[in-house]
Amino acid sequence: MKQAVTVIGCGSFGLAVSKLLSINTDVLLVSRRDEQVEEINSTHSLRGIPLPENVLATKDIEKAITESTVVFPVIPSANFRNSMREIAPFIAPKHFIIHATKGLEYNYPKNEFENYKTLIKTMSEVIQEETSAIRVGCLAGPNLASEILEGQPAATVIASEFNEVITVGKELLASEKFYVFGNSDIIGIELASSFKNIIALGAGMLDGIGYGKNMQSVLITRGLRELMFLGKALNRDIGSFLGVAGIGDLIATCTSINSRNFSFGRRFAQGELMEDILKTSEVVEGIRTAKIIYDLSSELKLRMPISNIIYKIVYEGLDLSKAIGHLMRLPPDEMSVI
Repeated sequence: MKQAVTVIGCGSFGLAVSKLLSINTDVLLVSRRDEQVEEINSTHSLRGIPLPENVLATKDIEKAITESTVVFPVIPSANFRNSMREIAPFIAPKHFIIHATKGLEYNYPKNEFENYKTLIKTMSEVIQEETSAIRVGCLAGPNLASEILEGQPAATVIASEFNEVITVGKELLASEKFYVFGNSDIIGIELASSFKNIIALGAGMLDGIGYGKNMQSVLITRGLRELMFLGKALNRDIGSFLGVAGIGDLIATCTSINSRNFSFGRRFAQGELMEDILKTSEVVEGIRTAKIIYDLSSELKLRMPISNIIYKIVYEGLDLSKAIGHLMRLPPDEMSVI
Protein backbone atom coordinates (compact mmCIF):
# COMPACT_ATOMS: atom_id res chain seq x y z
CA MET A 1 0.00 0.00 0.00
CA LYS A 2 1.25 3.48 -0.82
CA GLN A 3 0.08 5.08 2.41
CA ALA A 4 1.74 4.33 5.71
CA VAL A 5 -0.21 2.25 8.21
CA THR A 6 -0.72 3.67 11.70
CA VAL A 7 -0.07 1.64 14.85
CA ILE A 8 -1.19 3.13 18.17
CA GLY A 9 0.71 1.75 21.15
CA CYS A 10 4.40 1.10 21.89
CA GLY A 11 4.10 -1.96 24.10
CA SER A 12 5.86 -5.13 23.04
CA PHE A 13 2.93 -6.27 20.92
CA GLY A 14 2.61 -2.83 19.31
CA LEU A 15 6.26 -3.14 18.32
CA ALA A 16 5.69 -6.69 17.07
CA VAL A 17 2.74 -5.58 14.90
CA SER A 18 4.80 -2.68 13.56
CA LYS A 19 7.64 -5.01 12.66
CA LEU A 20 5.27 -7.38 10.85
CA LEU A 21 3.65 -4.54 8.91
CA SER A 22 7.01 -3.03 7.94
CA ILE A 23 7.69 -5.97 5.63
CA ASN A 24 4.88 -4.81 3.34
CA THR A 25 4.36 -1.11 4.10
CA ASP A 26 5.68 1.96 5.92
CA VAL A 27 4.52 2.34 9.51
CA LEU A 28 3.68 5.36 11.66
CA LEU A 29 3.96 4.33 15.30
CA VAL A 30 2.10 6.63 17.69
CA SER A 31 3.49 7.24 21.19
CA ARG A 32 2.51 9.80 23.81
CA ARG A 33 6.06 10.01 25.14
CA ASP A 34 8.68 12.32 23.62
CA GLU A 35 11.55 10.11 24.70
CA GLN A 36 10.08 7.08 22.92
CA VAL A 37 9.55 9.04 19.71
CA GLU A 38 13.11 10.33 19.88
CA GLU A 39 14.59 6.89 20.57
CA ILE A 40 12.69 5.17 17.76
CA ASN A 41 13.47 7.83 15.15
CA SER A 42 17.13 8.28 16.08
CA THR A 43 18.16 4.70 16.87
CA HIS A 44 15.51 2.61 15.04
CA SER A 45 14.94 0.71 18.27
CA LEU A 46 12.99 0.90 21.52
CA ARG A 47 13.94 -0.73 24.84
CA GLY A 48 16.65 -2.64 23.00
CA ILE A 49 14.23 -4.01 20.40
CA PRO A 50 15.44 -3.22 16.86
CA LEU A 51 12.93 -1.75 14.43
CA PRO A 52 13.14 -1.40 10.62
CA GLU A 53 13.96 2.02 9.21
CA ASN A 54 10.50 2.35 7.64
CA VAL A 55 8.92 2.39 11.13
CA LEU A 56 8.77 6.02 12.24
CA ALA A 57 7.33 7.32 15.50
CA THR A 58 5.18 10.39 16.11
CA LYS A 59 3.20 12.08 18.87
CA ASP A 60 0.94 13.76 16.33
CA ILE A 61 -1.99 11.36 16.38
CA GLU A 62 -4.12 13.54 14.09
CA LYS A 63 -1.45 13.53 11.39
CA ALA A 64 -0.83 9.80 11.77
CA ILE A 65 -4.50 8.93 11.32
CA THR A 66 -5.44 11.42 8.62
CA GLU A 67 -2.47 10.33 6.53
CA SER A 68 -3.39 6.64 6.85
CA THR A 69 -6.29 4.51 5.78
CA VAL A 70 -5.57 1.56 8.10
CA VAL A 71 -5.17 1.95 11.86
CA PHE A 72 -4.05 -0.76 14.29
CA PRO A 73 -4.81 0.18 17.92
CA VAL A 74 -2.72 -1.95 20.29
CA ILE A 75 -3.96 -0.44 23.55
CA PRO A 76 -4.84 -1.96 26.95
CA SER A 77 -8.58 -2.58 27.28
CA ALA A 78 -8.82 -0.36 30.36
CA ASN A 79 -7.79 2.65 28.24
CA PHE A 80 -9.40 1.59 24.98
CA ARG A 81 -12.64 3.58 25.05
CA ASN A 82 -10.89 6.81 26.03
CA SER A 83 -8.36 6.27 23.26
CA MET A 84 -11.14 5.75 20.71
CA ARG A 85 -12.80 8.96 21.87
CA GLU A 86 -9.49 10.74 21.39
CA ILE A 87 -9.03 9.58 17.80
CA ALA A 88 -12.72 9.77 16.85
CA PRO A 89 -12.53 13.32 15.40
CA PHE A 90 -9.91 12.13 12.90
CA ILE A 91 -11.57 8.87 11.90
CA ALA A 92 -13.68 8.79 8.72
CA PRO A 93 -15.79 6.01 7.20
CA LYS A 94 -12.92 5.33 4.79
CA HIS A 95 -10.74 4.03 7.62
CA PHE A 96 -10.09 0.39 8.40
CA ILE A 97 -9.55 -0.16 12.14
CA ILE A 98 -8.07 -3.52 13.13
CA HIS A 99 -7.45 -3.68 16.86
CA ALA A 100 -5.12 -6.06 18.65
CA THR A 101 -6.45 -5.70 22.19
CA LYS A 102 -7.30 -8.94 23.98
CA GLY A 103 -9.68 -7.67 26.61
CA LEU A 104 -13.27 -6.77 27.37
CA GLU A 105 -15.26 -3.91 28.85
CA TYR A 106 -17.98 -4.46 31.44
CA ASN A 107 -20.81 -2.05 32.22
CA TYR A 108 -22.30 -2.76 35.61
CA PRO A 109 -26.09 -3.30 35.47
CA LYS A 110 -28.33 -0.42 36.42
CA ASN A 111 -31.44 -2.56 36.91
CA GLU A 112 -32.56 -6.18 37.05
CA PHE A 113 -33.81 -6.12 33.46
CA GLU A 114 -30.43 -5.22 31.95
CA ASN A 115 -29.69 -7.26 28.84
CA TYR A 116 -26.31 -9.02 28.70
CA LYS A 117 -25.49 -7.17 25.48
CA THR A 118 -25.36 -3.95 27.47
CA LEU A 119 -23.21 -5.55 30.18
CA ILE A 120 -20.22 -6.72 28.15
CA LYS A 121 -18.53 -5.00 25.22
CA THR A 122 -15.76 -6.22 22.98
CA MET A 123 -13.26 -3.74 21.59
CA SER A 124 -14.80 -3.85 18.11
CA GLU A 125 -18.10 -2.78 19.64
CA VAL A 126 -16.34 0.06 21.46
CA ILE A 127 -14.81 1.20 18.17
CA GLN A 128 -18.22 1.22 16.49
CA GLU A 129 -19.79 3.12 19.38
CA GLU A 130 -17.12 5.80 19.62
CA THR A 131 -16.02 6.40 16.01
CA SER A 132 -17.49 6.64 12.52
CA ALA A 133 -15.49 3.62 11.35
CA ILE A 134 -17.51 0.95 9.59
CA ARG A 135 -14.86 -1.53 8.51
CA VAL A 136 -13.65 -2.90 11.83
CA GLY A 137 -11.63 -6.01 12.57
CA CYS A 138 -9.49 -7.61 15.23
CA LEU A 139 -6.11 -9.31 15.22
CA ALA A 140 -6.21 -12.50 17.28
CA GLY A 141 -3.65 -15.06 18.41
CA PRO A 142 -1.69 -17.12 18.95
CA ASN A 143 0.71 -14.15 18.94
CA LEU A 144 3.44 -14.19 21.59
CA ALA A 145 5.15 -10.85 21.00
CA SER A 146 8.61 -12.06 22.03
CA GLU A 147 8.60 -14.84 19.43
CA ILE A 148 7.39 -12.51 16.68
CA LEU A 149 10.08 -9.96 17.55
CA GLU A 150 12.68 -12.74 17.32
CA GLY A 151 11.48 -13.48 13.79
CA GLN A 152 10.06 -16.91 14.61
CA PRO A 153 7.25 -18.27 12.42
CA ALA A 154 3.75 -17.53 13.72
CA ALA A 155 0.15 -17.27 12.60
CA THR A 156 -2.77 -15.01 13.34
CA VAL A 157 -6.45 -14.53 12.60
CA ILE A 158 -8.01 -11.38 11.21
CA ALA A 159 -11.65 -11.44 12.25
CA SER A 160 -14.25 -9.14 10.72
CA GLU A 161 -17.76 -9.10 9.34
CA PHE A 162 -16.28 -7.48 6.22
CA ASN A 163 -14.29 -9.57 3.75
CA GLU A 164 -12.39 -6.48 2.62
CA VAL A 165 -11.02 -5.99 6.15
CA ILE A 166 -9.74 -9.57 6.16
CA THR A 167 -8.25 -9.07 2.67
CA VAL A 168 -6.48 -5.85 3.64
CA GLY A 169 -5.24 -7.42 6.87
CA LYS A 170 -3.76 -10.34 4.96
CA GLU A 171 -2.11 -8.04 2.39
CA LEU A 172 -0.49 -5.97 5.13
CA LEU A 173 0.61 -8.69 7.53
CA ALA A 174 1.25 -11.89 5.60
CA SER A 175 4.86 -12.84 4.92
CA GLU A 176 7.04 -15.93 4.55
CA LYS A 177 7.08 -16.45 8.32
CA PHE A 178 3.73 -14.99 9.31
CA TYR A 179 0.54 -16.71 8.22
CA VAL A 180 -2.79 -14.90 8.29
CA PHE A 181 -6.20 -16.57 8.37
CA GLY A 182 -9.65 -14.98 8.25
CA ASN A 183 -12.79 -15.44 10.32
CA SER A 184 -16.15 -13.67 10.10
CA ASP A 185 -17.18 -14.24 13.74
CA ILE A 186 -15.42 -11.21 15.21
CA ILE A 187 -17.31 -11.18 18.53
CA GLY A 188 -16.64 -14.88 19.11
CA ILE A 189 -12.95 -14.43 18.33
CA GLU A 190 -12.72 -11.45 20.68
CA LEU A 191 -14.38 -13.45 23.48
CA ALA A 192 -11.95 -16.32 22.98
CA SER A 193 -8.93 -14.00 22.85
CA SER A 194 -9.96 -12.40 26.13
CA PHE A 195 -11.17 -15.40 28.12
CA LYS A 196 -8.09 -17.54 27.47
CA ASN A 197 -6.02 -15.05 29.52
CA ILE A 198 -7.89 -16.15 32.66
CA ILE A 199 -6.99 -19.78 32.00
CA ALA A 200 -3.39 -18.72 31.38
CA LEU A 201 -3.30 -17.16 34.87
CA GLY A 202 -4.37 -20.53 36.28
CA ALA A 203 -1.86 -22.46 34.18
CA GLY A 204 0.90 -20.19 35.45
CA MET A 205 -0.27 -20.76 39.02
CA LEU A 206 -0.05 -24.52 38.55
CA ASP A 207 3.48 -24.13 37.23
CA GLY A 208 4.36 -21.82 40.11
CA ILE A 209 3.46 -24.41 42.77
CA GLY A 210 5.37 -27.11 40.94
CA TYR A 211 2.61 -28.97 39.11
CA GLY A 212 3.55 -30.43 35.75
CA LYS A 213 2.04 -30.63 32.29
CA ASN A 214 -0.48 -33.29 33.29
CA MET A 215 -2.36 -30.88 35.52
CA GLN A 216 -1.92 -28.00 33.10
CA SER A 217 -3.49 -30.08 30.32
CA VAL A 218 -6.52 -30.78 32.53
CA LEU A 219 -6.92 -27.07 33.25
CA ILE A 220 -6.56 -26.11 29.59
CA THR A 221 -9.08 -28.75 28.47
CA ARG A 222 -11.65 -27.76 31.06
CA GLY A 223 -10.90 -24.09 30.42
CA LEU A 224 -11.79 -24.60 26.76
CA ARG A 225 -15.02 -26.25 27.83
CA GLU A 226 -15.85 -23.27 30.03
CA LEU A 227 -15.05 -20.84 27.21
CA MET A 228 -17.42 -22.72 24.91
CA PHE A 229 -20.10 -22.67 27.62
CA LEU A 230 -19.73 -18.89 27.93
CA GLY A 231 -19.86 -18.48 24.16
CA LYS A 232 -23.03 -20.50 23.89
CA ALA A 233 -24.62 -18.54 26.75
CA LEU A 234 -23.87 -15.35 24.79
CA ASN A 235 -25.30 -16.82 21.57
CA ARG A 236 -21.97 -17.18 19.79
CA ASP A 237 -20.93 -19.91 17.34
CA ILE A 238 -18.63 -22.07 19.50
CA GLY A 239 -16.94 -23.38 16.35
CA SER A 240 -14.79 -20.23 16.38
CA PHE A 241 -13.26 -21.37 19.68
CA LEU A 242 -11.85 -24.54 18.14
CA GLY A 243 -9.58 -22.80 15.63
CA VAL A 244 -6.27 -20.98 15.69
CA ALA A 245 -7.61 -17.98 17.61
CA GLY A 246 -9.43 -20.19 20.11
CA ILE A 247 -7.73 -23.37 21.21
CA GLY A 248 -4.53 -22.39 19.38
CA ASP A 249 -4.19 -19.14 21.32
CA LEU A 250 -5.24 -20.92 24.53
CA ILE A 251 -2.43 -23.46 24.24
CA ALA A 252 0.22 -20.86 23.41
CA THR A 253 -0.78 -18.51 26.20
CA CYS A 254 -1.14 -21.28 28.80
CA THR A 255 2.20 -22.98 28.16
CA SER A 256 4.77 -20.23 27.56
CA ILE A 257 6.76 -18.26 30.11
CA ASN A 258 6.72 -15.50 27.47
CA SER A 259 2.98 -15.10 28.07
CA ARG A 260 2.36 -12.19 30.44
CA ASN A 261 -0.65 -13.93 31.97
CA PHE A 262 1.14 -17.24 32.48
CA SER A 263 4.15 -15.42 33.92
CA PHE A 264 1.94 -13.42 36.29
CA GLY A 265 0.21 -16.57 37.54
CA ARG A 266 3.54 -18.29 38.08
CA ARG A 267 5.02 -15.41 40.05
CA PHE A 268 1.82 -14.88 42.04
CA ALA A 269 1.76 -18.55 43.04
CA GLN A 270 5.36 -18.25 44.21
CA GLY A 271 4.36 -15.57 46.69
CA GLU A 272 4.87 -12.24 44.92
CA LEU A 273 2.24 -9.58 45.50
CA MET A 274 0.05 -8.54 42.58
CA GLU A 275 1.08 -4.89 42.76
CA ASP A 276 4.77 -5.81 42.78
CA ILE A 277 4.42 -8.07 39.74
CA LEU A 278 2.53 -5.43 37.79
CA LYS A 279 5.27 -2.89 38.45
CA THR A 280 7.70 -5.07 36.51
CA SER A 281 5.35 -6.28 33.78
CA GLU A 282 3.40 -4.89 30.88
CA VAL A 283 -0.40 -4.97 31.14
CA VAL A 284 -1.74 -8.38 32.22
CA GLU A 285 -5.19 -8.42 30.63
CA GLY A 286 -6.26 -11.61 32.40
CA ILE A 287 -6.49 -9.85 35.75
CA ARG A 288 -9.08 -7.36 34.50
CA THR A 289 -10.88 -10.00 32.41
CA ALA A 290 -11.16 -12.33 35.43
CA LYS A 291 -13.15 -9.68 37.28
CA ILE A 292 -15.32 -8.93 34.25
CA ILE A 293 -16.18 -12.60 33.69
CA TYR A 294 -16.79 -13.11 37.42
CA ASP A 295 -19.23 -10.18 37.51
CA LEU A 296 -20.89 -11.26 34.26
CA SER A 297 -21.32 -14.89 35.35
CA SER A 298 -22.73 -13.75 38.69
CA GLU A 299 -25.20 -11.42 36.98
CA LEU A 300 -26.31 -14.06 34.46
CA LYS A 301 -26.11 -16.91 37.01
CA LEU A 302 -23.69 -18.91 34.88
CA ARG A 303 -21.78 -21.76 36.51
CA MET A 304 -18.14 -21.05 35.62
CA PRO A 305 -16.01 -22.61 38.39
CA ILE A 306 -12.58 -22.22 36.79
CA SER A 307 -12.73 -18.50 36.06
CA ASN A 308 -14.54 -17.84 39.35
CA ILE A 309 -11.94 -19.66 41.44
CA ILE A 310 -9.08 -17.92 39.65
CA TYR A 311 -10.81 -14.60 40.37
CA LYS A 312 -11.07 -15.48 44.07
CA ILE A 313 -7.40 -16.52 44.23
CA VAL A 314 -6.27 -13.21 42.75
CA TYR A 315 -8.75 -10.81 44.32
CA GLU A 316 -9.89 -12.47 47.54
CA GLY A 317 -6.80 -14.34 48.69
CA LEU A 318 -8.30 -17.82 48.35
CA ASP A 319 -5.65 -20.41 49.24
CA LEU A 320 -4.13 -21.53 45.96
CA SER A 321 -3.35 -25.17 46.75
CA LYS A 322 -6.77 -25.86 48.24
CA ALA A 323 -8.53 -24.03 45.41
CA ILE A 324 -6.68 -25.88 42.67
CA GLY A 325 -7.21 -29.21 44.37
CA HIS A 326 -10.93 -28.58 44.72
CA LEU A 327 -11.21 -27.39 41.12
CA MET A 328 -9.39 -30.35 39.65
CA ARG A 329 -11.54 -32.81 41.62
CA LEU A 330 -14.79 -31.45 40.24
CA PRO A 331 -16.40 -34.18 38.13
CA PRO A 332 -17.27 -33.28 34.54
CA ASP A 333 -21.00 -33.10 35.25
CA GLU A 334 -20.35 -30.35 37.80
CA MET A 335 -18.35 -28.30 35.34
CA SER A 336 -19.90 -26.00 32.75
CA VAL A 337 -22.37 -27.93 30.59
CA ILE A 338 -22.64 -27.20 26.89
